[in-house]
Amino acid sequence: MSDIPACPICHMEHTYPDGELYICPDCGHEWLRVAAAQVEAEQIVRDVNGNVLKSGDSVTVIKDLKVKGASIPLKQGTMIRNIRLIDGDVEHIEGHSDKIKDLVLKVCFLKKA
Repeated sequence: MSDIPACPICHMEHTYPDGELYICPDCGHEWLRVAAAQVEAEQIVRDVNGNVLKSGDSVTVIKDLKVKGASIPLKQGTMIRNIRLIDGDVEHIEGHSDKIKDLVLKVCFLKKA
C-alpha cells in the first residue's frame, strides 16, 4: 500500500508528489505534503505557563492591561470565562469579562484558571 494519501476533495487514489505538494490529476487539487498531525500540533494554543487552552476554558489576566476603546483597564486577576480560540491564530483568544465585552487578548498575558 502506498503512503501517498488520497485526494481530500474527490477521494481518488491517483495522487502523486511534486516537490512540496501532492497533486490529484482527477480533480486538479493541490495541497502541501505536511502531515496533518504536524499541522494540528502547530495549532495548539498555550497560556503563559504552557498549559493547553481549549474553547470554553476560563483564564485569568496576569497583569493590568489597557483596553482600546474602553475607559477602564482590565485588572490583574480578572477572570475571562468561556474563551473562544481563533482559527489559525495561536497567539490570541476571544472572550468577555464582566465589565468589557468582545475582547481579543494575547495568550502571553493569560493563565489557565
